[in-house]
Amino acid sequence: MHLNLLTQSESRSHSPAATATATEARHPRALIDELLSDQQDLTAVERFARQHEQGELPAQAKHYRDLIPLSTPKAGQQYAFDVDLDACTGCKACVTACHNLNGLDANEVFRDVGLLVGGTAELPILQHVTTACHHCLEPACLEGCPVKAYDKDPVTGIVKHLDDQCIGCQYCIFKCPYDVPKYNKRIGIVRKCDMCSDRLGAGEAPACVQACPNQAIRITIVDRTRVIEDNEANVFLPGAPEPEYTQPTTNYRTKRVMPRNLLPADHGAAHPQHAHPPLVAMLVLTQLSVGSFLVERIVRDLLAAPGATVSSAGQVYHSVAALVVGLLALGASTMHLGRPLYAFRAIIGLRTSWLSREIVAFGLFAGAASLYAACGFAFPSLLSPAMSSALSTSVIVFGLLGVFSSAMIYHDTRRDFWSFGQSGAKFLLSTLVLGIATTVLTMAMFVATSGQSELFTLAARPLLMAMAITGGIKLLIEVSVLRHLAEHKLTPQRKTARLLTGALVNAGAARLLLGLLGMVGLPLVLALDTTLPSTTAIAILFLLTLAGEFLERYLFFAAVVPPKMPGGASL
Repeated sequence: MHLNLLTQSESRSHSPAATATATEARHPRALIDELLSDQQDLTAVERFARQHEQGELPAQAKHYRDLIPLSTPKAGQQYAFDVDLDACTGCKACVTACHNLNGLDANEVFRDVGLLVGGTAELPILQHVTTACHHCLEPACLEGCPVKAYDKDPVTGIVKHLDDQCIGCQYCIFKCPYDVPKYNKRIGIVRKCDMCSDRLGAGEAPACVQACPNQAIRITIVDRTRVIEDNEANVFLPGAPEPEYTQPTTNYRTKRVMPRNLLPADHGAAHPQHAHPPLVAMLVLTQLSVGSFLVERIVRDLLAAPGATVSSAGQVYHSVAALVVGLLALGASTMHLGRPLYAFRAIIGLRTSWLSREIVAFGLFAGAASLYAACGFAFPSLLSPAMSSALSTSVIVFGLLGVFSSAMIYHDTRRDFWSFGQSGAKFLLSTLVLGIATTVLTMAMFVATSGQSELFTLAARPLLMAMAITGGIKLLIEVSVLRHLAEHKLTPQRKTARLLTGALVNAGAARLLLGLLGMVGLPLVLALDTTLPSTTAIAILFLLTLAGEFLERYLFFAAVVPPKMPGGASL
C-alpha cells in the first residue's frame, strides 16, 4: 500500500500540469506570454460564431428545442421569457436579432439591454439586464387601448398588438410601466414584441432566444397563480416598476445574492419628455370651452338678478364663441393620431378605456353645445327658458364629464406627477380660470358692439375677483411640486422638481410670470378699480392667461417622469 501511494505521488509529480507548474516556477511567464494566452481564449460570441462556421451545429429548429417548451401551456399556464442574469453579458445580440428578424426601422427596438449597479467600493456589482414585453397577466396596454388593438392569446398568454386595428393614439405607451410599446411615426401605429409567436407556433425559438450566445434567454411555461404570488412578494427585478399593477410574467433568475442597493444605472437621470402639442391644445381648449359654458350659466343664474337684463343675443354670441373653441379642440386632438381617418374606432374600448370615455363625453358635449348654440342663433323665439336651461345643463354636465375623464386618463397611467389629486385639480381650475377669462372677454366685446352693458357692469368685478383667487390657488398647486426637492429619496416627484428647476427652468419661469400677471395680478387690479375695465385690458388678461395655460400644459407632459425598466448609464 505504501508503494502504491508512492507510485501515485510520483505519477502526479510527472503529470503535464505538474511539469508545467514546475517549468513556470523555474521560468516565470512574461507579460507578452500572458497576453498571447488570453487571446487564445475565445469569447462566448466567438465560440458561437465558430460553431456555425464549422457546421458543428445542427439545423436551428433542432438545436434550440431545449430553449422552448415541448408542449403548449395547459389551463392556468402561459408562455413567458426566462432570463438567466448570470449568463447575460450585455452583448446585445438579442437586440440585433430581434431588430433584423422583425424588419424594424432604424431607431425602433422591441428588446433593450439595461444595467443595474450597486455593491460597495470594495465589491462593486454590475449586472446587465435584457428586457422585452413581459406578456403580463393583466396588461395595462390592453386595458387602456380605446380601439382594442391588443389581444391576449387565451392559450399561450402572449399579448399581441393588432396593427390593422391601431389608430396611433399612443395611449398604450402612457399605460405600460415598462416602456414596451413603441410608436412608429412612419406608419403611424404602435408596435411591440409578440414573442415571435409565429416561430413558436412552428416549433422554433424567438429571434432573441436563438441569437444569445450564452443561452441567457429561453421560453418557459409559468403558472399564473405562481406569477401572482411572486409579484405580491415583489421579487420581479430590482429597479423595475412595482409588478402588482400588470402582473409581468418574465422570470429573472440568478444564483448570486444581489446587494440591497442595486439600482438602474440611469436611476438619477431625468430628461424632458415629448410634449405632445396636439394634446396640449386639446386639453387647454376643451377646458376653456367647458368653462365658458359653465361660467356663463353661473352668471345668468346668480348674477343676472335683480336689476340686470340678460340679452339673448349676448348669450348666443358667447355660446357660439365657446362652441367654436371646443370644436377646434376636438379637431386638434385628431392631429395626435397616427391614423386619424380611423378615429371613429376610438369608442370601441368604452368599457375599459378612459380615453374612449373622454371621447364619448366630449362628443356628447359638442353635440349638445351645437344644438344649444344653433337653437339660440336660428330659432331664438322657439327656445323657451326651460328648454334653454335644460340644454345648457346638458352641455355643462357632458363637458364636466369630459374634463373628469381627461384627468382620469392620466391618473390611470400611475405616474406620480399625473395623480388625480394633481391632474384633477389643475384641470378643474383651468376650466374655471379660462371660463372666467373667456366670459369676461365675450361680455366686453358684446358691450363694445351693442352698447348693452347692464350684465357686464354687474358681473365683471365679481368674476375678476373670483379669477384672481382661483388663479392664485392653481399657481400654488403647480409650484407645490418643488417641495419634493427637499426629499432625500430620489422619487419621481423629486426628479420632476429637478427638471422644473433645471432643464425646464425657462419654461417654468415663463409660466409662473404669465400666471401671476394674467391669472392673479391683472384680474385683481381690474376688480379693485372703480371704473369698468376696457376691452383692451380684458383682451390682454385673456391672452396672458391663455399663454400661461398652454405653458402649464406643456410642462404637464414635459416634466413627468415615466416608469421604465432599468436603462444604461447616462452619458
